[in-house]
Amino acid sequence: MHGENVHEMEYDICMQRHSALYGIEQEYTLLQTNVKWPLGWPTGGYIGPQSPYYCGAGADKSFERDISDAHYKACLYAGINISGTNGKVMPGQWEYQVGPSVGIEAGDHIWCSRGLLNKLALLSLLIQNQLRVTRMVLVATPNSTKRMREDGGFEMIKKVILNLSLRHVDYISAYGEGNERRLTGKHETASIDTFSWGVANRGCLIRVGRDTEKNGKDKFPVKLQ
Repeated sequence: MHGENVHEMEYDICMQRHSALYGIEQEYTLLQTNVKWPLGWPTGGYIGPQSPYYCGAGADKSFERDISDAHYKACLYAGINISGTNGKVMPGQWEYQVGPSVGIEAGDHIWCSRGLLNKLALLSLLIQNQLRVTRMVLVATPNSTKRMREDGGFEMIKKVILNLSLRHVDYISAYGEGNERRLTGKHETASIDTFSWGVANRGCLIRVGRDTEKNGKDKFPVKLQ
């Protein structure tokens, strides 16, 4: 039997046994073409740390919301399992969420959604002669299994977290390149050198929702930063 067929069988068995759900949170930054600087930033200058842009509203806090809204509607029209969107902690930066989806389906949805986002940025150039260049920043990957969503699932979540902590260096090294520049321990990020988890804690590597702790089980996937 070919190796790819074996992997496909293993994947099918895993999905049937664990009903794993995944979500992907995609962040991106919109840039001005003439200066390659984020929209909403003073040209050649910087904004203050942790300014009032996260989930903000208003012309002085939410820049190019039309792109985010148009992308959300385009994803819905295309049948992509998009579930939310919000402004991030700096001007010109946005995020949208895909999922929860079963297994690797989340990956298919995120790639299609990225294609739509880039097409919308190009369309903005053709209509307004002002290109909103998109730069994909990072993704976070919420996930959960059937056992985590059943009664007593919080105990299973803590067991999984313990297992992850024991091989933190191995797992973080396989989680893509350049994470040491992002996971600095500053600006609501965890340190890449130290394993951490917490309930409703934005500064941890693994964030468990408040409702998960309260209900003793998971309703939505647990988030990996």
